[in-house]
Order: sequence, then C-alpha cells, then structure tokens
Amino acid sequence: MTEQMPVLYDYWRSSASYRVRIALNLAGIEYRPVVVNLLDGSHRGQEHLARNPQGLVPALEIDGLMLTQSLAIVEYLIETRGLSLLPDDPPGRARARALAHAIAMDIHPVCNLSVVAHVMDITGGGAEARSEWMKRFISQGLAAFELMLDHADTGRFCHGNTVGLADICLIPQLYNADRWGVDISGMTRINAVRQACEQLPAFARAHPDNNNF
Repeated sequence: MTEQMPVLYDYWRSSASYRVRIALNLAGIEYRPVVVNLLDGSHRGQEHLARNPQGLVPALEIDGLMLTQSLAIVEYLIETRGLSLLPDDPPGRARARALAHAIAMDIHPVCNLSVVAHVMDITGGGAEARSEWMKRFISQGLAAFELMLDHADTGRFCHGNTVGLADICLIPQLYNADRWGVDISGMTRINAVRQACEQLPAFARAHPDNNNF
C-alpha cells in the first residue's frame, strides 16, 4: 500500500508553522501544504477544529495521525525519522530544550495574534499600541536569549556546530522581530546563528516568502 503524503495545515506567517516547515525540510519529508487562513477566521471553523480543538496551526497529518503543537510535532519527527535536532547527552538536551522553550513558550505566546487582539480590545489600543507591545516582548525575550547563548556549548548554531531544535525556533522569531521593527543589530551571537542558518536550504525553503500560497 502506498504511503500517503503528509499534509501540513499551515499559515505562512505563523512562526509555529514555520518551525515545522524547517523540520520537515531538514528531514527530507515531502508534504502537501493546506493553508488555514488566520486572518479570515478559518482556524475557528469546524473543519479545522476537528483537526485541532485549540484552533491553532500547525497540524500535521502523518502516519495516520493528526499531530498538533509544533514542538511535539518536531520531537515526533526526531523519534520516528531519525532527525538529529537534539544532542545525545542529557545536559545538552536540557540546554537545547531550554533555548527552544524560551522562544516557543515565553516570547511566542504573548505575541500570539489572538492574545494581542484581545489585549487591544480591552485596552482600546490601536496600531501604535500593538506595535509597542510586540517590540517590548520580542526585544526583551531576544535580549535574554542572547545572554543564554553566552555559553561554552554555543557554537556555529545555538548548541554546538550542528543545527538543532533551538535554531528552528529562533529563526521564525527573528522573522517576527523584523516585521515589527525590533532592533537586534547589537545581538551578535543571535546574528551569527542567523547567518549560519540562512545558508541552509531547509531554512530558505521554509521562509514565509516562499510559502505564501
């Protein structure tokens, strides 16, 4: 029986979806993208809620499963496809996960589209307030991340000299930083990692500019 091509329910600017696109590319997995438009409310429709009751993207249909939560999806690919995104040693894995979580669980949630929209609703803030909110939390989070990279285990990438879990979280967050005009010019370690990642085809193919279908 022919194995069905994985389907990624995706939105091009979603940083969580961006992470999964990078991981799929690194694993060499061909997939079919299906756009779930966050701006027109498609993620709150019954069709998508049947895939993910949270109404979030991404969702990955693979191996007869419907997987949600970007980091859980990436760890599934690590465990089932031999994707080497975590170090072999427990201290290294703990550090790599801490770096990834600093972005995916601290910066990203407070800058989520629905969270910021609700804050603007209850405060009466407009476009300028939205921009200030984004700049504050992205810049604050990345400044801390820059300090976390001041570590003996930082190499060409966030952890060592091979691309890993933290890198696939960092690069989408930097895309958002650029969108909101966050100045990261002084974050030398982050910029060095960015430069290393941008040389990899898997990252280039996953970029939102190449996935705006």
